[in-house]
Parts: sequence; C-alpha cells; structure tokens
Amino acid sequence: MLLAITFEVAGTTALKLSNGFSNPVPSVAMFVLYGLSFTALSFALKELEVSIVYAIWSGLGTVAITLIGVWWFQESLT
Repeated sequence: MLLAITFEVAGTTALKLSNGFSNPVPSVAMFVLYGLSFTALSFALKELEVSIVYAIWSGLGTVAITLIGVWWFQESLT
C-alpha cells in the first residue's frame, strides 16, 4: 500500500514537472509511475477491502502531494 502511494505521489510530481507534457522525461516517468502505482494498488486489494485501500491511498497521497507542492514548488496553501 505504501509503495502504491509512493508511486502515485512520484507520478503526480512528474506530471507537474512535465510542464503540460512538453518535457519528455517527466512525461514518460509519469505514465510509468502511475502504472506502477495501480499495479501495487491491485496487490493491496488482494488483502484489503477497496473502501479502506482507496481511502488511505487517496488521503495520504493528497497530503503528501500537497506538502510537496508547498515545499518544492512554492505553491500557496490557499
């Protein structure tokens, strides 16, 4: 589950760095990382209920990417 969250946050960060898909390396990385995230998520779903998995995955991913946005990309918290 934590691996799925890590890949999802990395994929979202790569999406931001892709600059509207104009930078090829982060653009490709985004697709690979999201694919890895969903793969890891599917393994978590073998053991846990989808409601719990999705709530944790989306919640922790949202918190992590918000912190990265504020810290790394200098975005406001508004």
